[in-house]
Amino acid sequence: MAVTLKEVAERAGVSRSAVSRTFTDGASVSARTRAKVEQAAEELGYAPNALASSLTTGRTKLIGLIANNFHNPLILEVFDLFTSGLQDRGLRPLLVNLSGATDPAASVRMLRQYSVDGVIVASSTLPPSFAAAFRQAGIPVVHAFGRPAPAPEVHVVGIDNIACGRMAADTLIQHGYTNVAFLGGPQAATSTQDRAAGFLAALSAHPGVTVTTSYATDYTFDAGRAEMQRLLTQPPAHPPAQAYFCGDDLLAIGAMSAITDAGLSVPGDIGLIGLNDMEMARWQNIGLTTIRQPVSDIIDAAIDLVVTTIEQPDRAPEVRLFPCQVIARRSLP
Repeated sequence: MAVTLKEVAERAGVSRSAVSRTFTDGASVSARTRAKVEQAAEELGYAPNALASSLTTGRTKLIGLIANNFHNPLILEVFDLFTSGLQDRGLRPLLVNLSGATDPAASVRMLRQYSVDGVIVASSTLPPSFAAAFRQAGIPVVHAFGRPAPAPEVHVVGIDNIACGRMAADTLIQHGYTNVAFLGGPQAATSTQDRAAGFLAALSAHPGVTVTTSYATDYTFDAGRAEMQRLLTQPPAHPPAQAYFCGDDLLAIGAMSAITDAGLSVPGDIGLIGLNDMEMARWQNIGLTTIRQPVSDIIDAAIDLVVTTIEQPDRAPEVRLFPCQVIARRSLP
């Protein structure tokens, strides 16, 4: 049987309310009483019931962590950093899988059932309406990896995807390519749209460079591989580009697989640059040149903003963007 609050009170020689205050954040209790209660709790092996304490404080300390692409290994790094970051602050993550979700209202109802104190939407493909729905419902929310706006409806933390597209274009130009292409993720995703926009805008200043675009069905290895296989089997009148900016590392690694299976080499026949700098991109047998997204900084900022917004519900939404950098490896010459 679990040790009860009453047993701790009896061992410490204090009232049950004194024990309750000792384990309630911000509650008033003398140092002497606190020491007696903590000693008694340790001797008995008592741990306060988090759910019971939430009835007293009105706070569950639950933070809904929403994601929708569980096929991308980068999400494991995201979960690791988010869960440890929340737990370090005494908060509890509640993981929610919204793969295939289309109804923001249903997501709000789901999270309300658990009485979460706040929500972090960790997705570059969910539309802004998902995060906005939580704010409209009065739930503190931060959209990590979301699309920035001049007048955001919610806090947004991430990167400037348009700038990343320009960075990729500049890198390919610097390598001397004259026939390049963008191989993006889902065309409806704002991250895909912005990366393509930046890429095409930068290349418009180079009239001697030919550029094409294509899109995979998802940010996955299989989708990247399938799209590159399609590009490689087009009629001779439409040969593949000399180099591709893949809007995600996993797309690039899938494309690399298709290229090598076709008897071609990377970068000898086709150059590749990705985006994210996920762990797999650094593997020796892959060596993907990519644009590093500072995932750890983004997650720290998202946690900071959701915690602050819980304490200050009327805080105006803000945008925090972090710079990216090109990491050169062997998928470009």
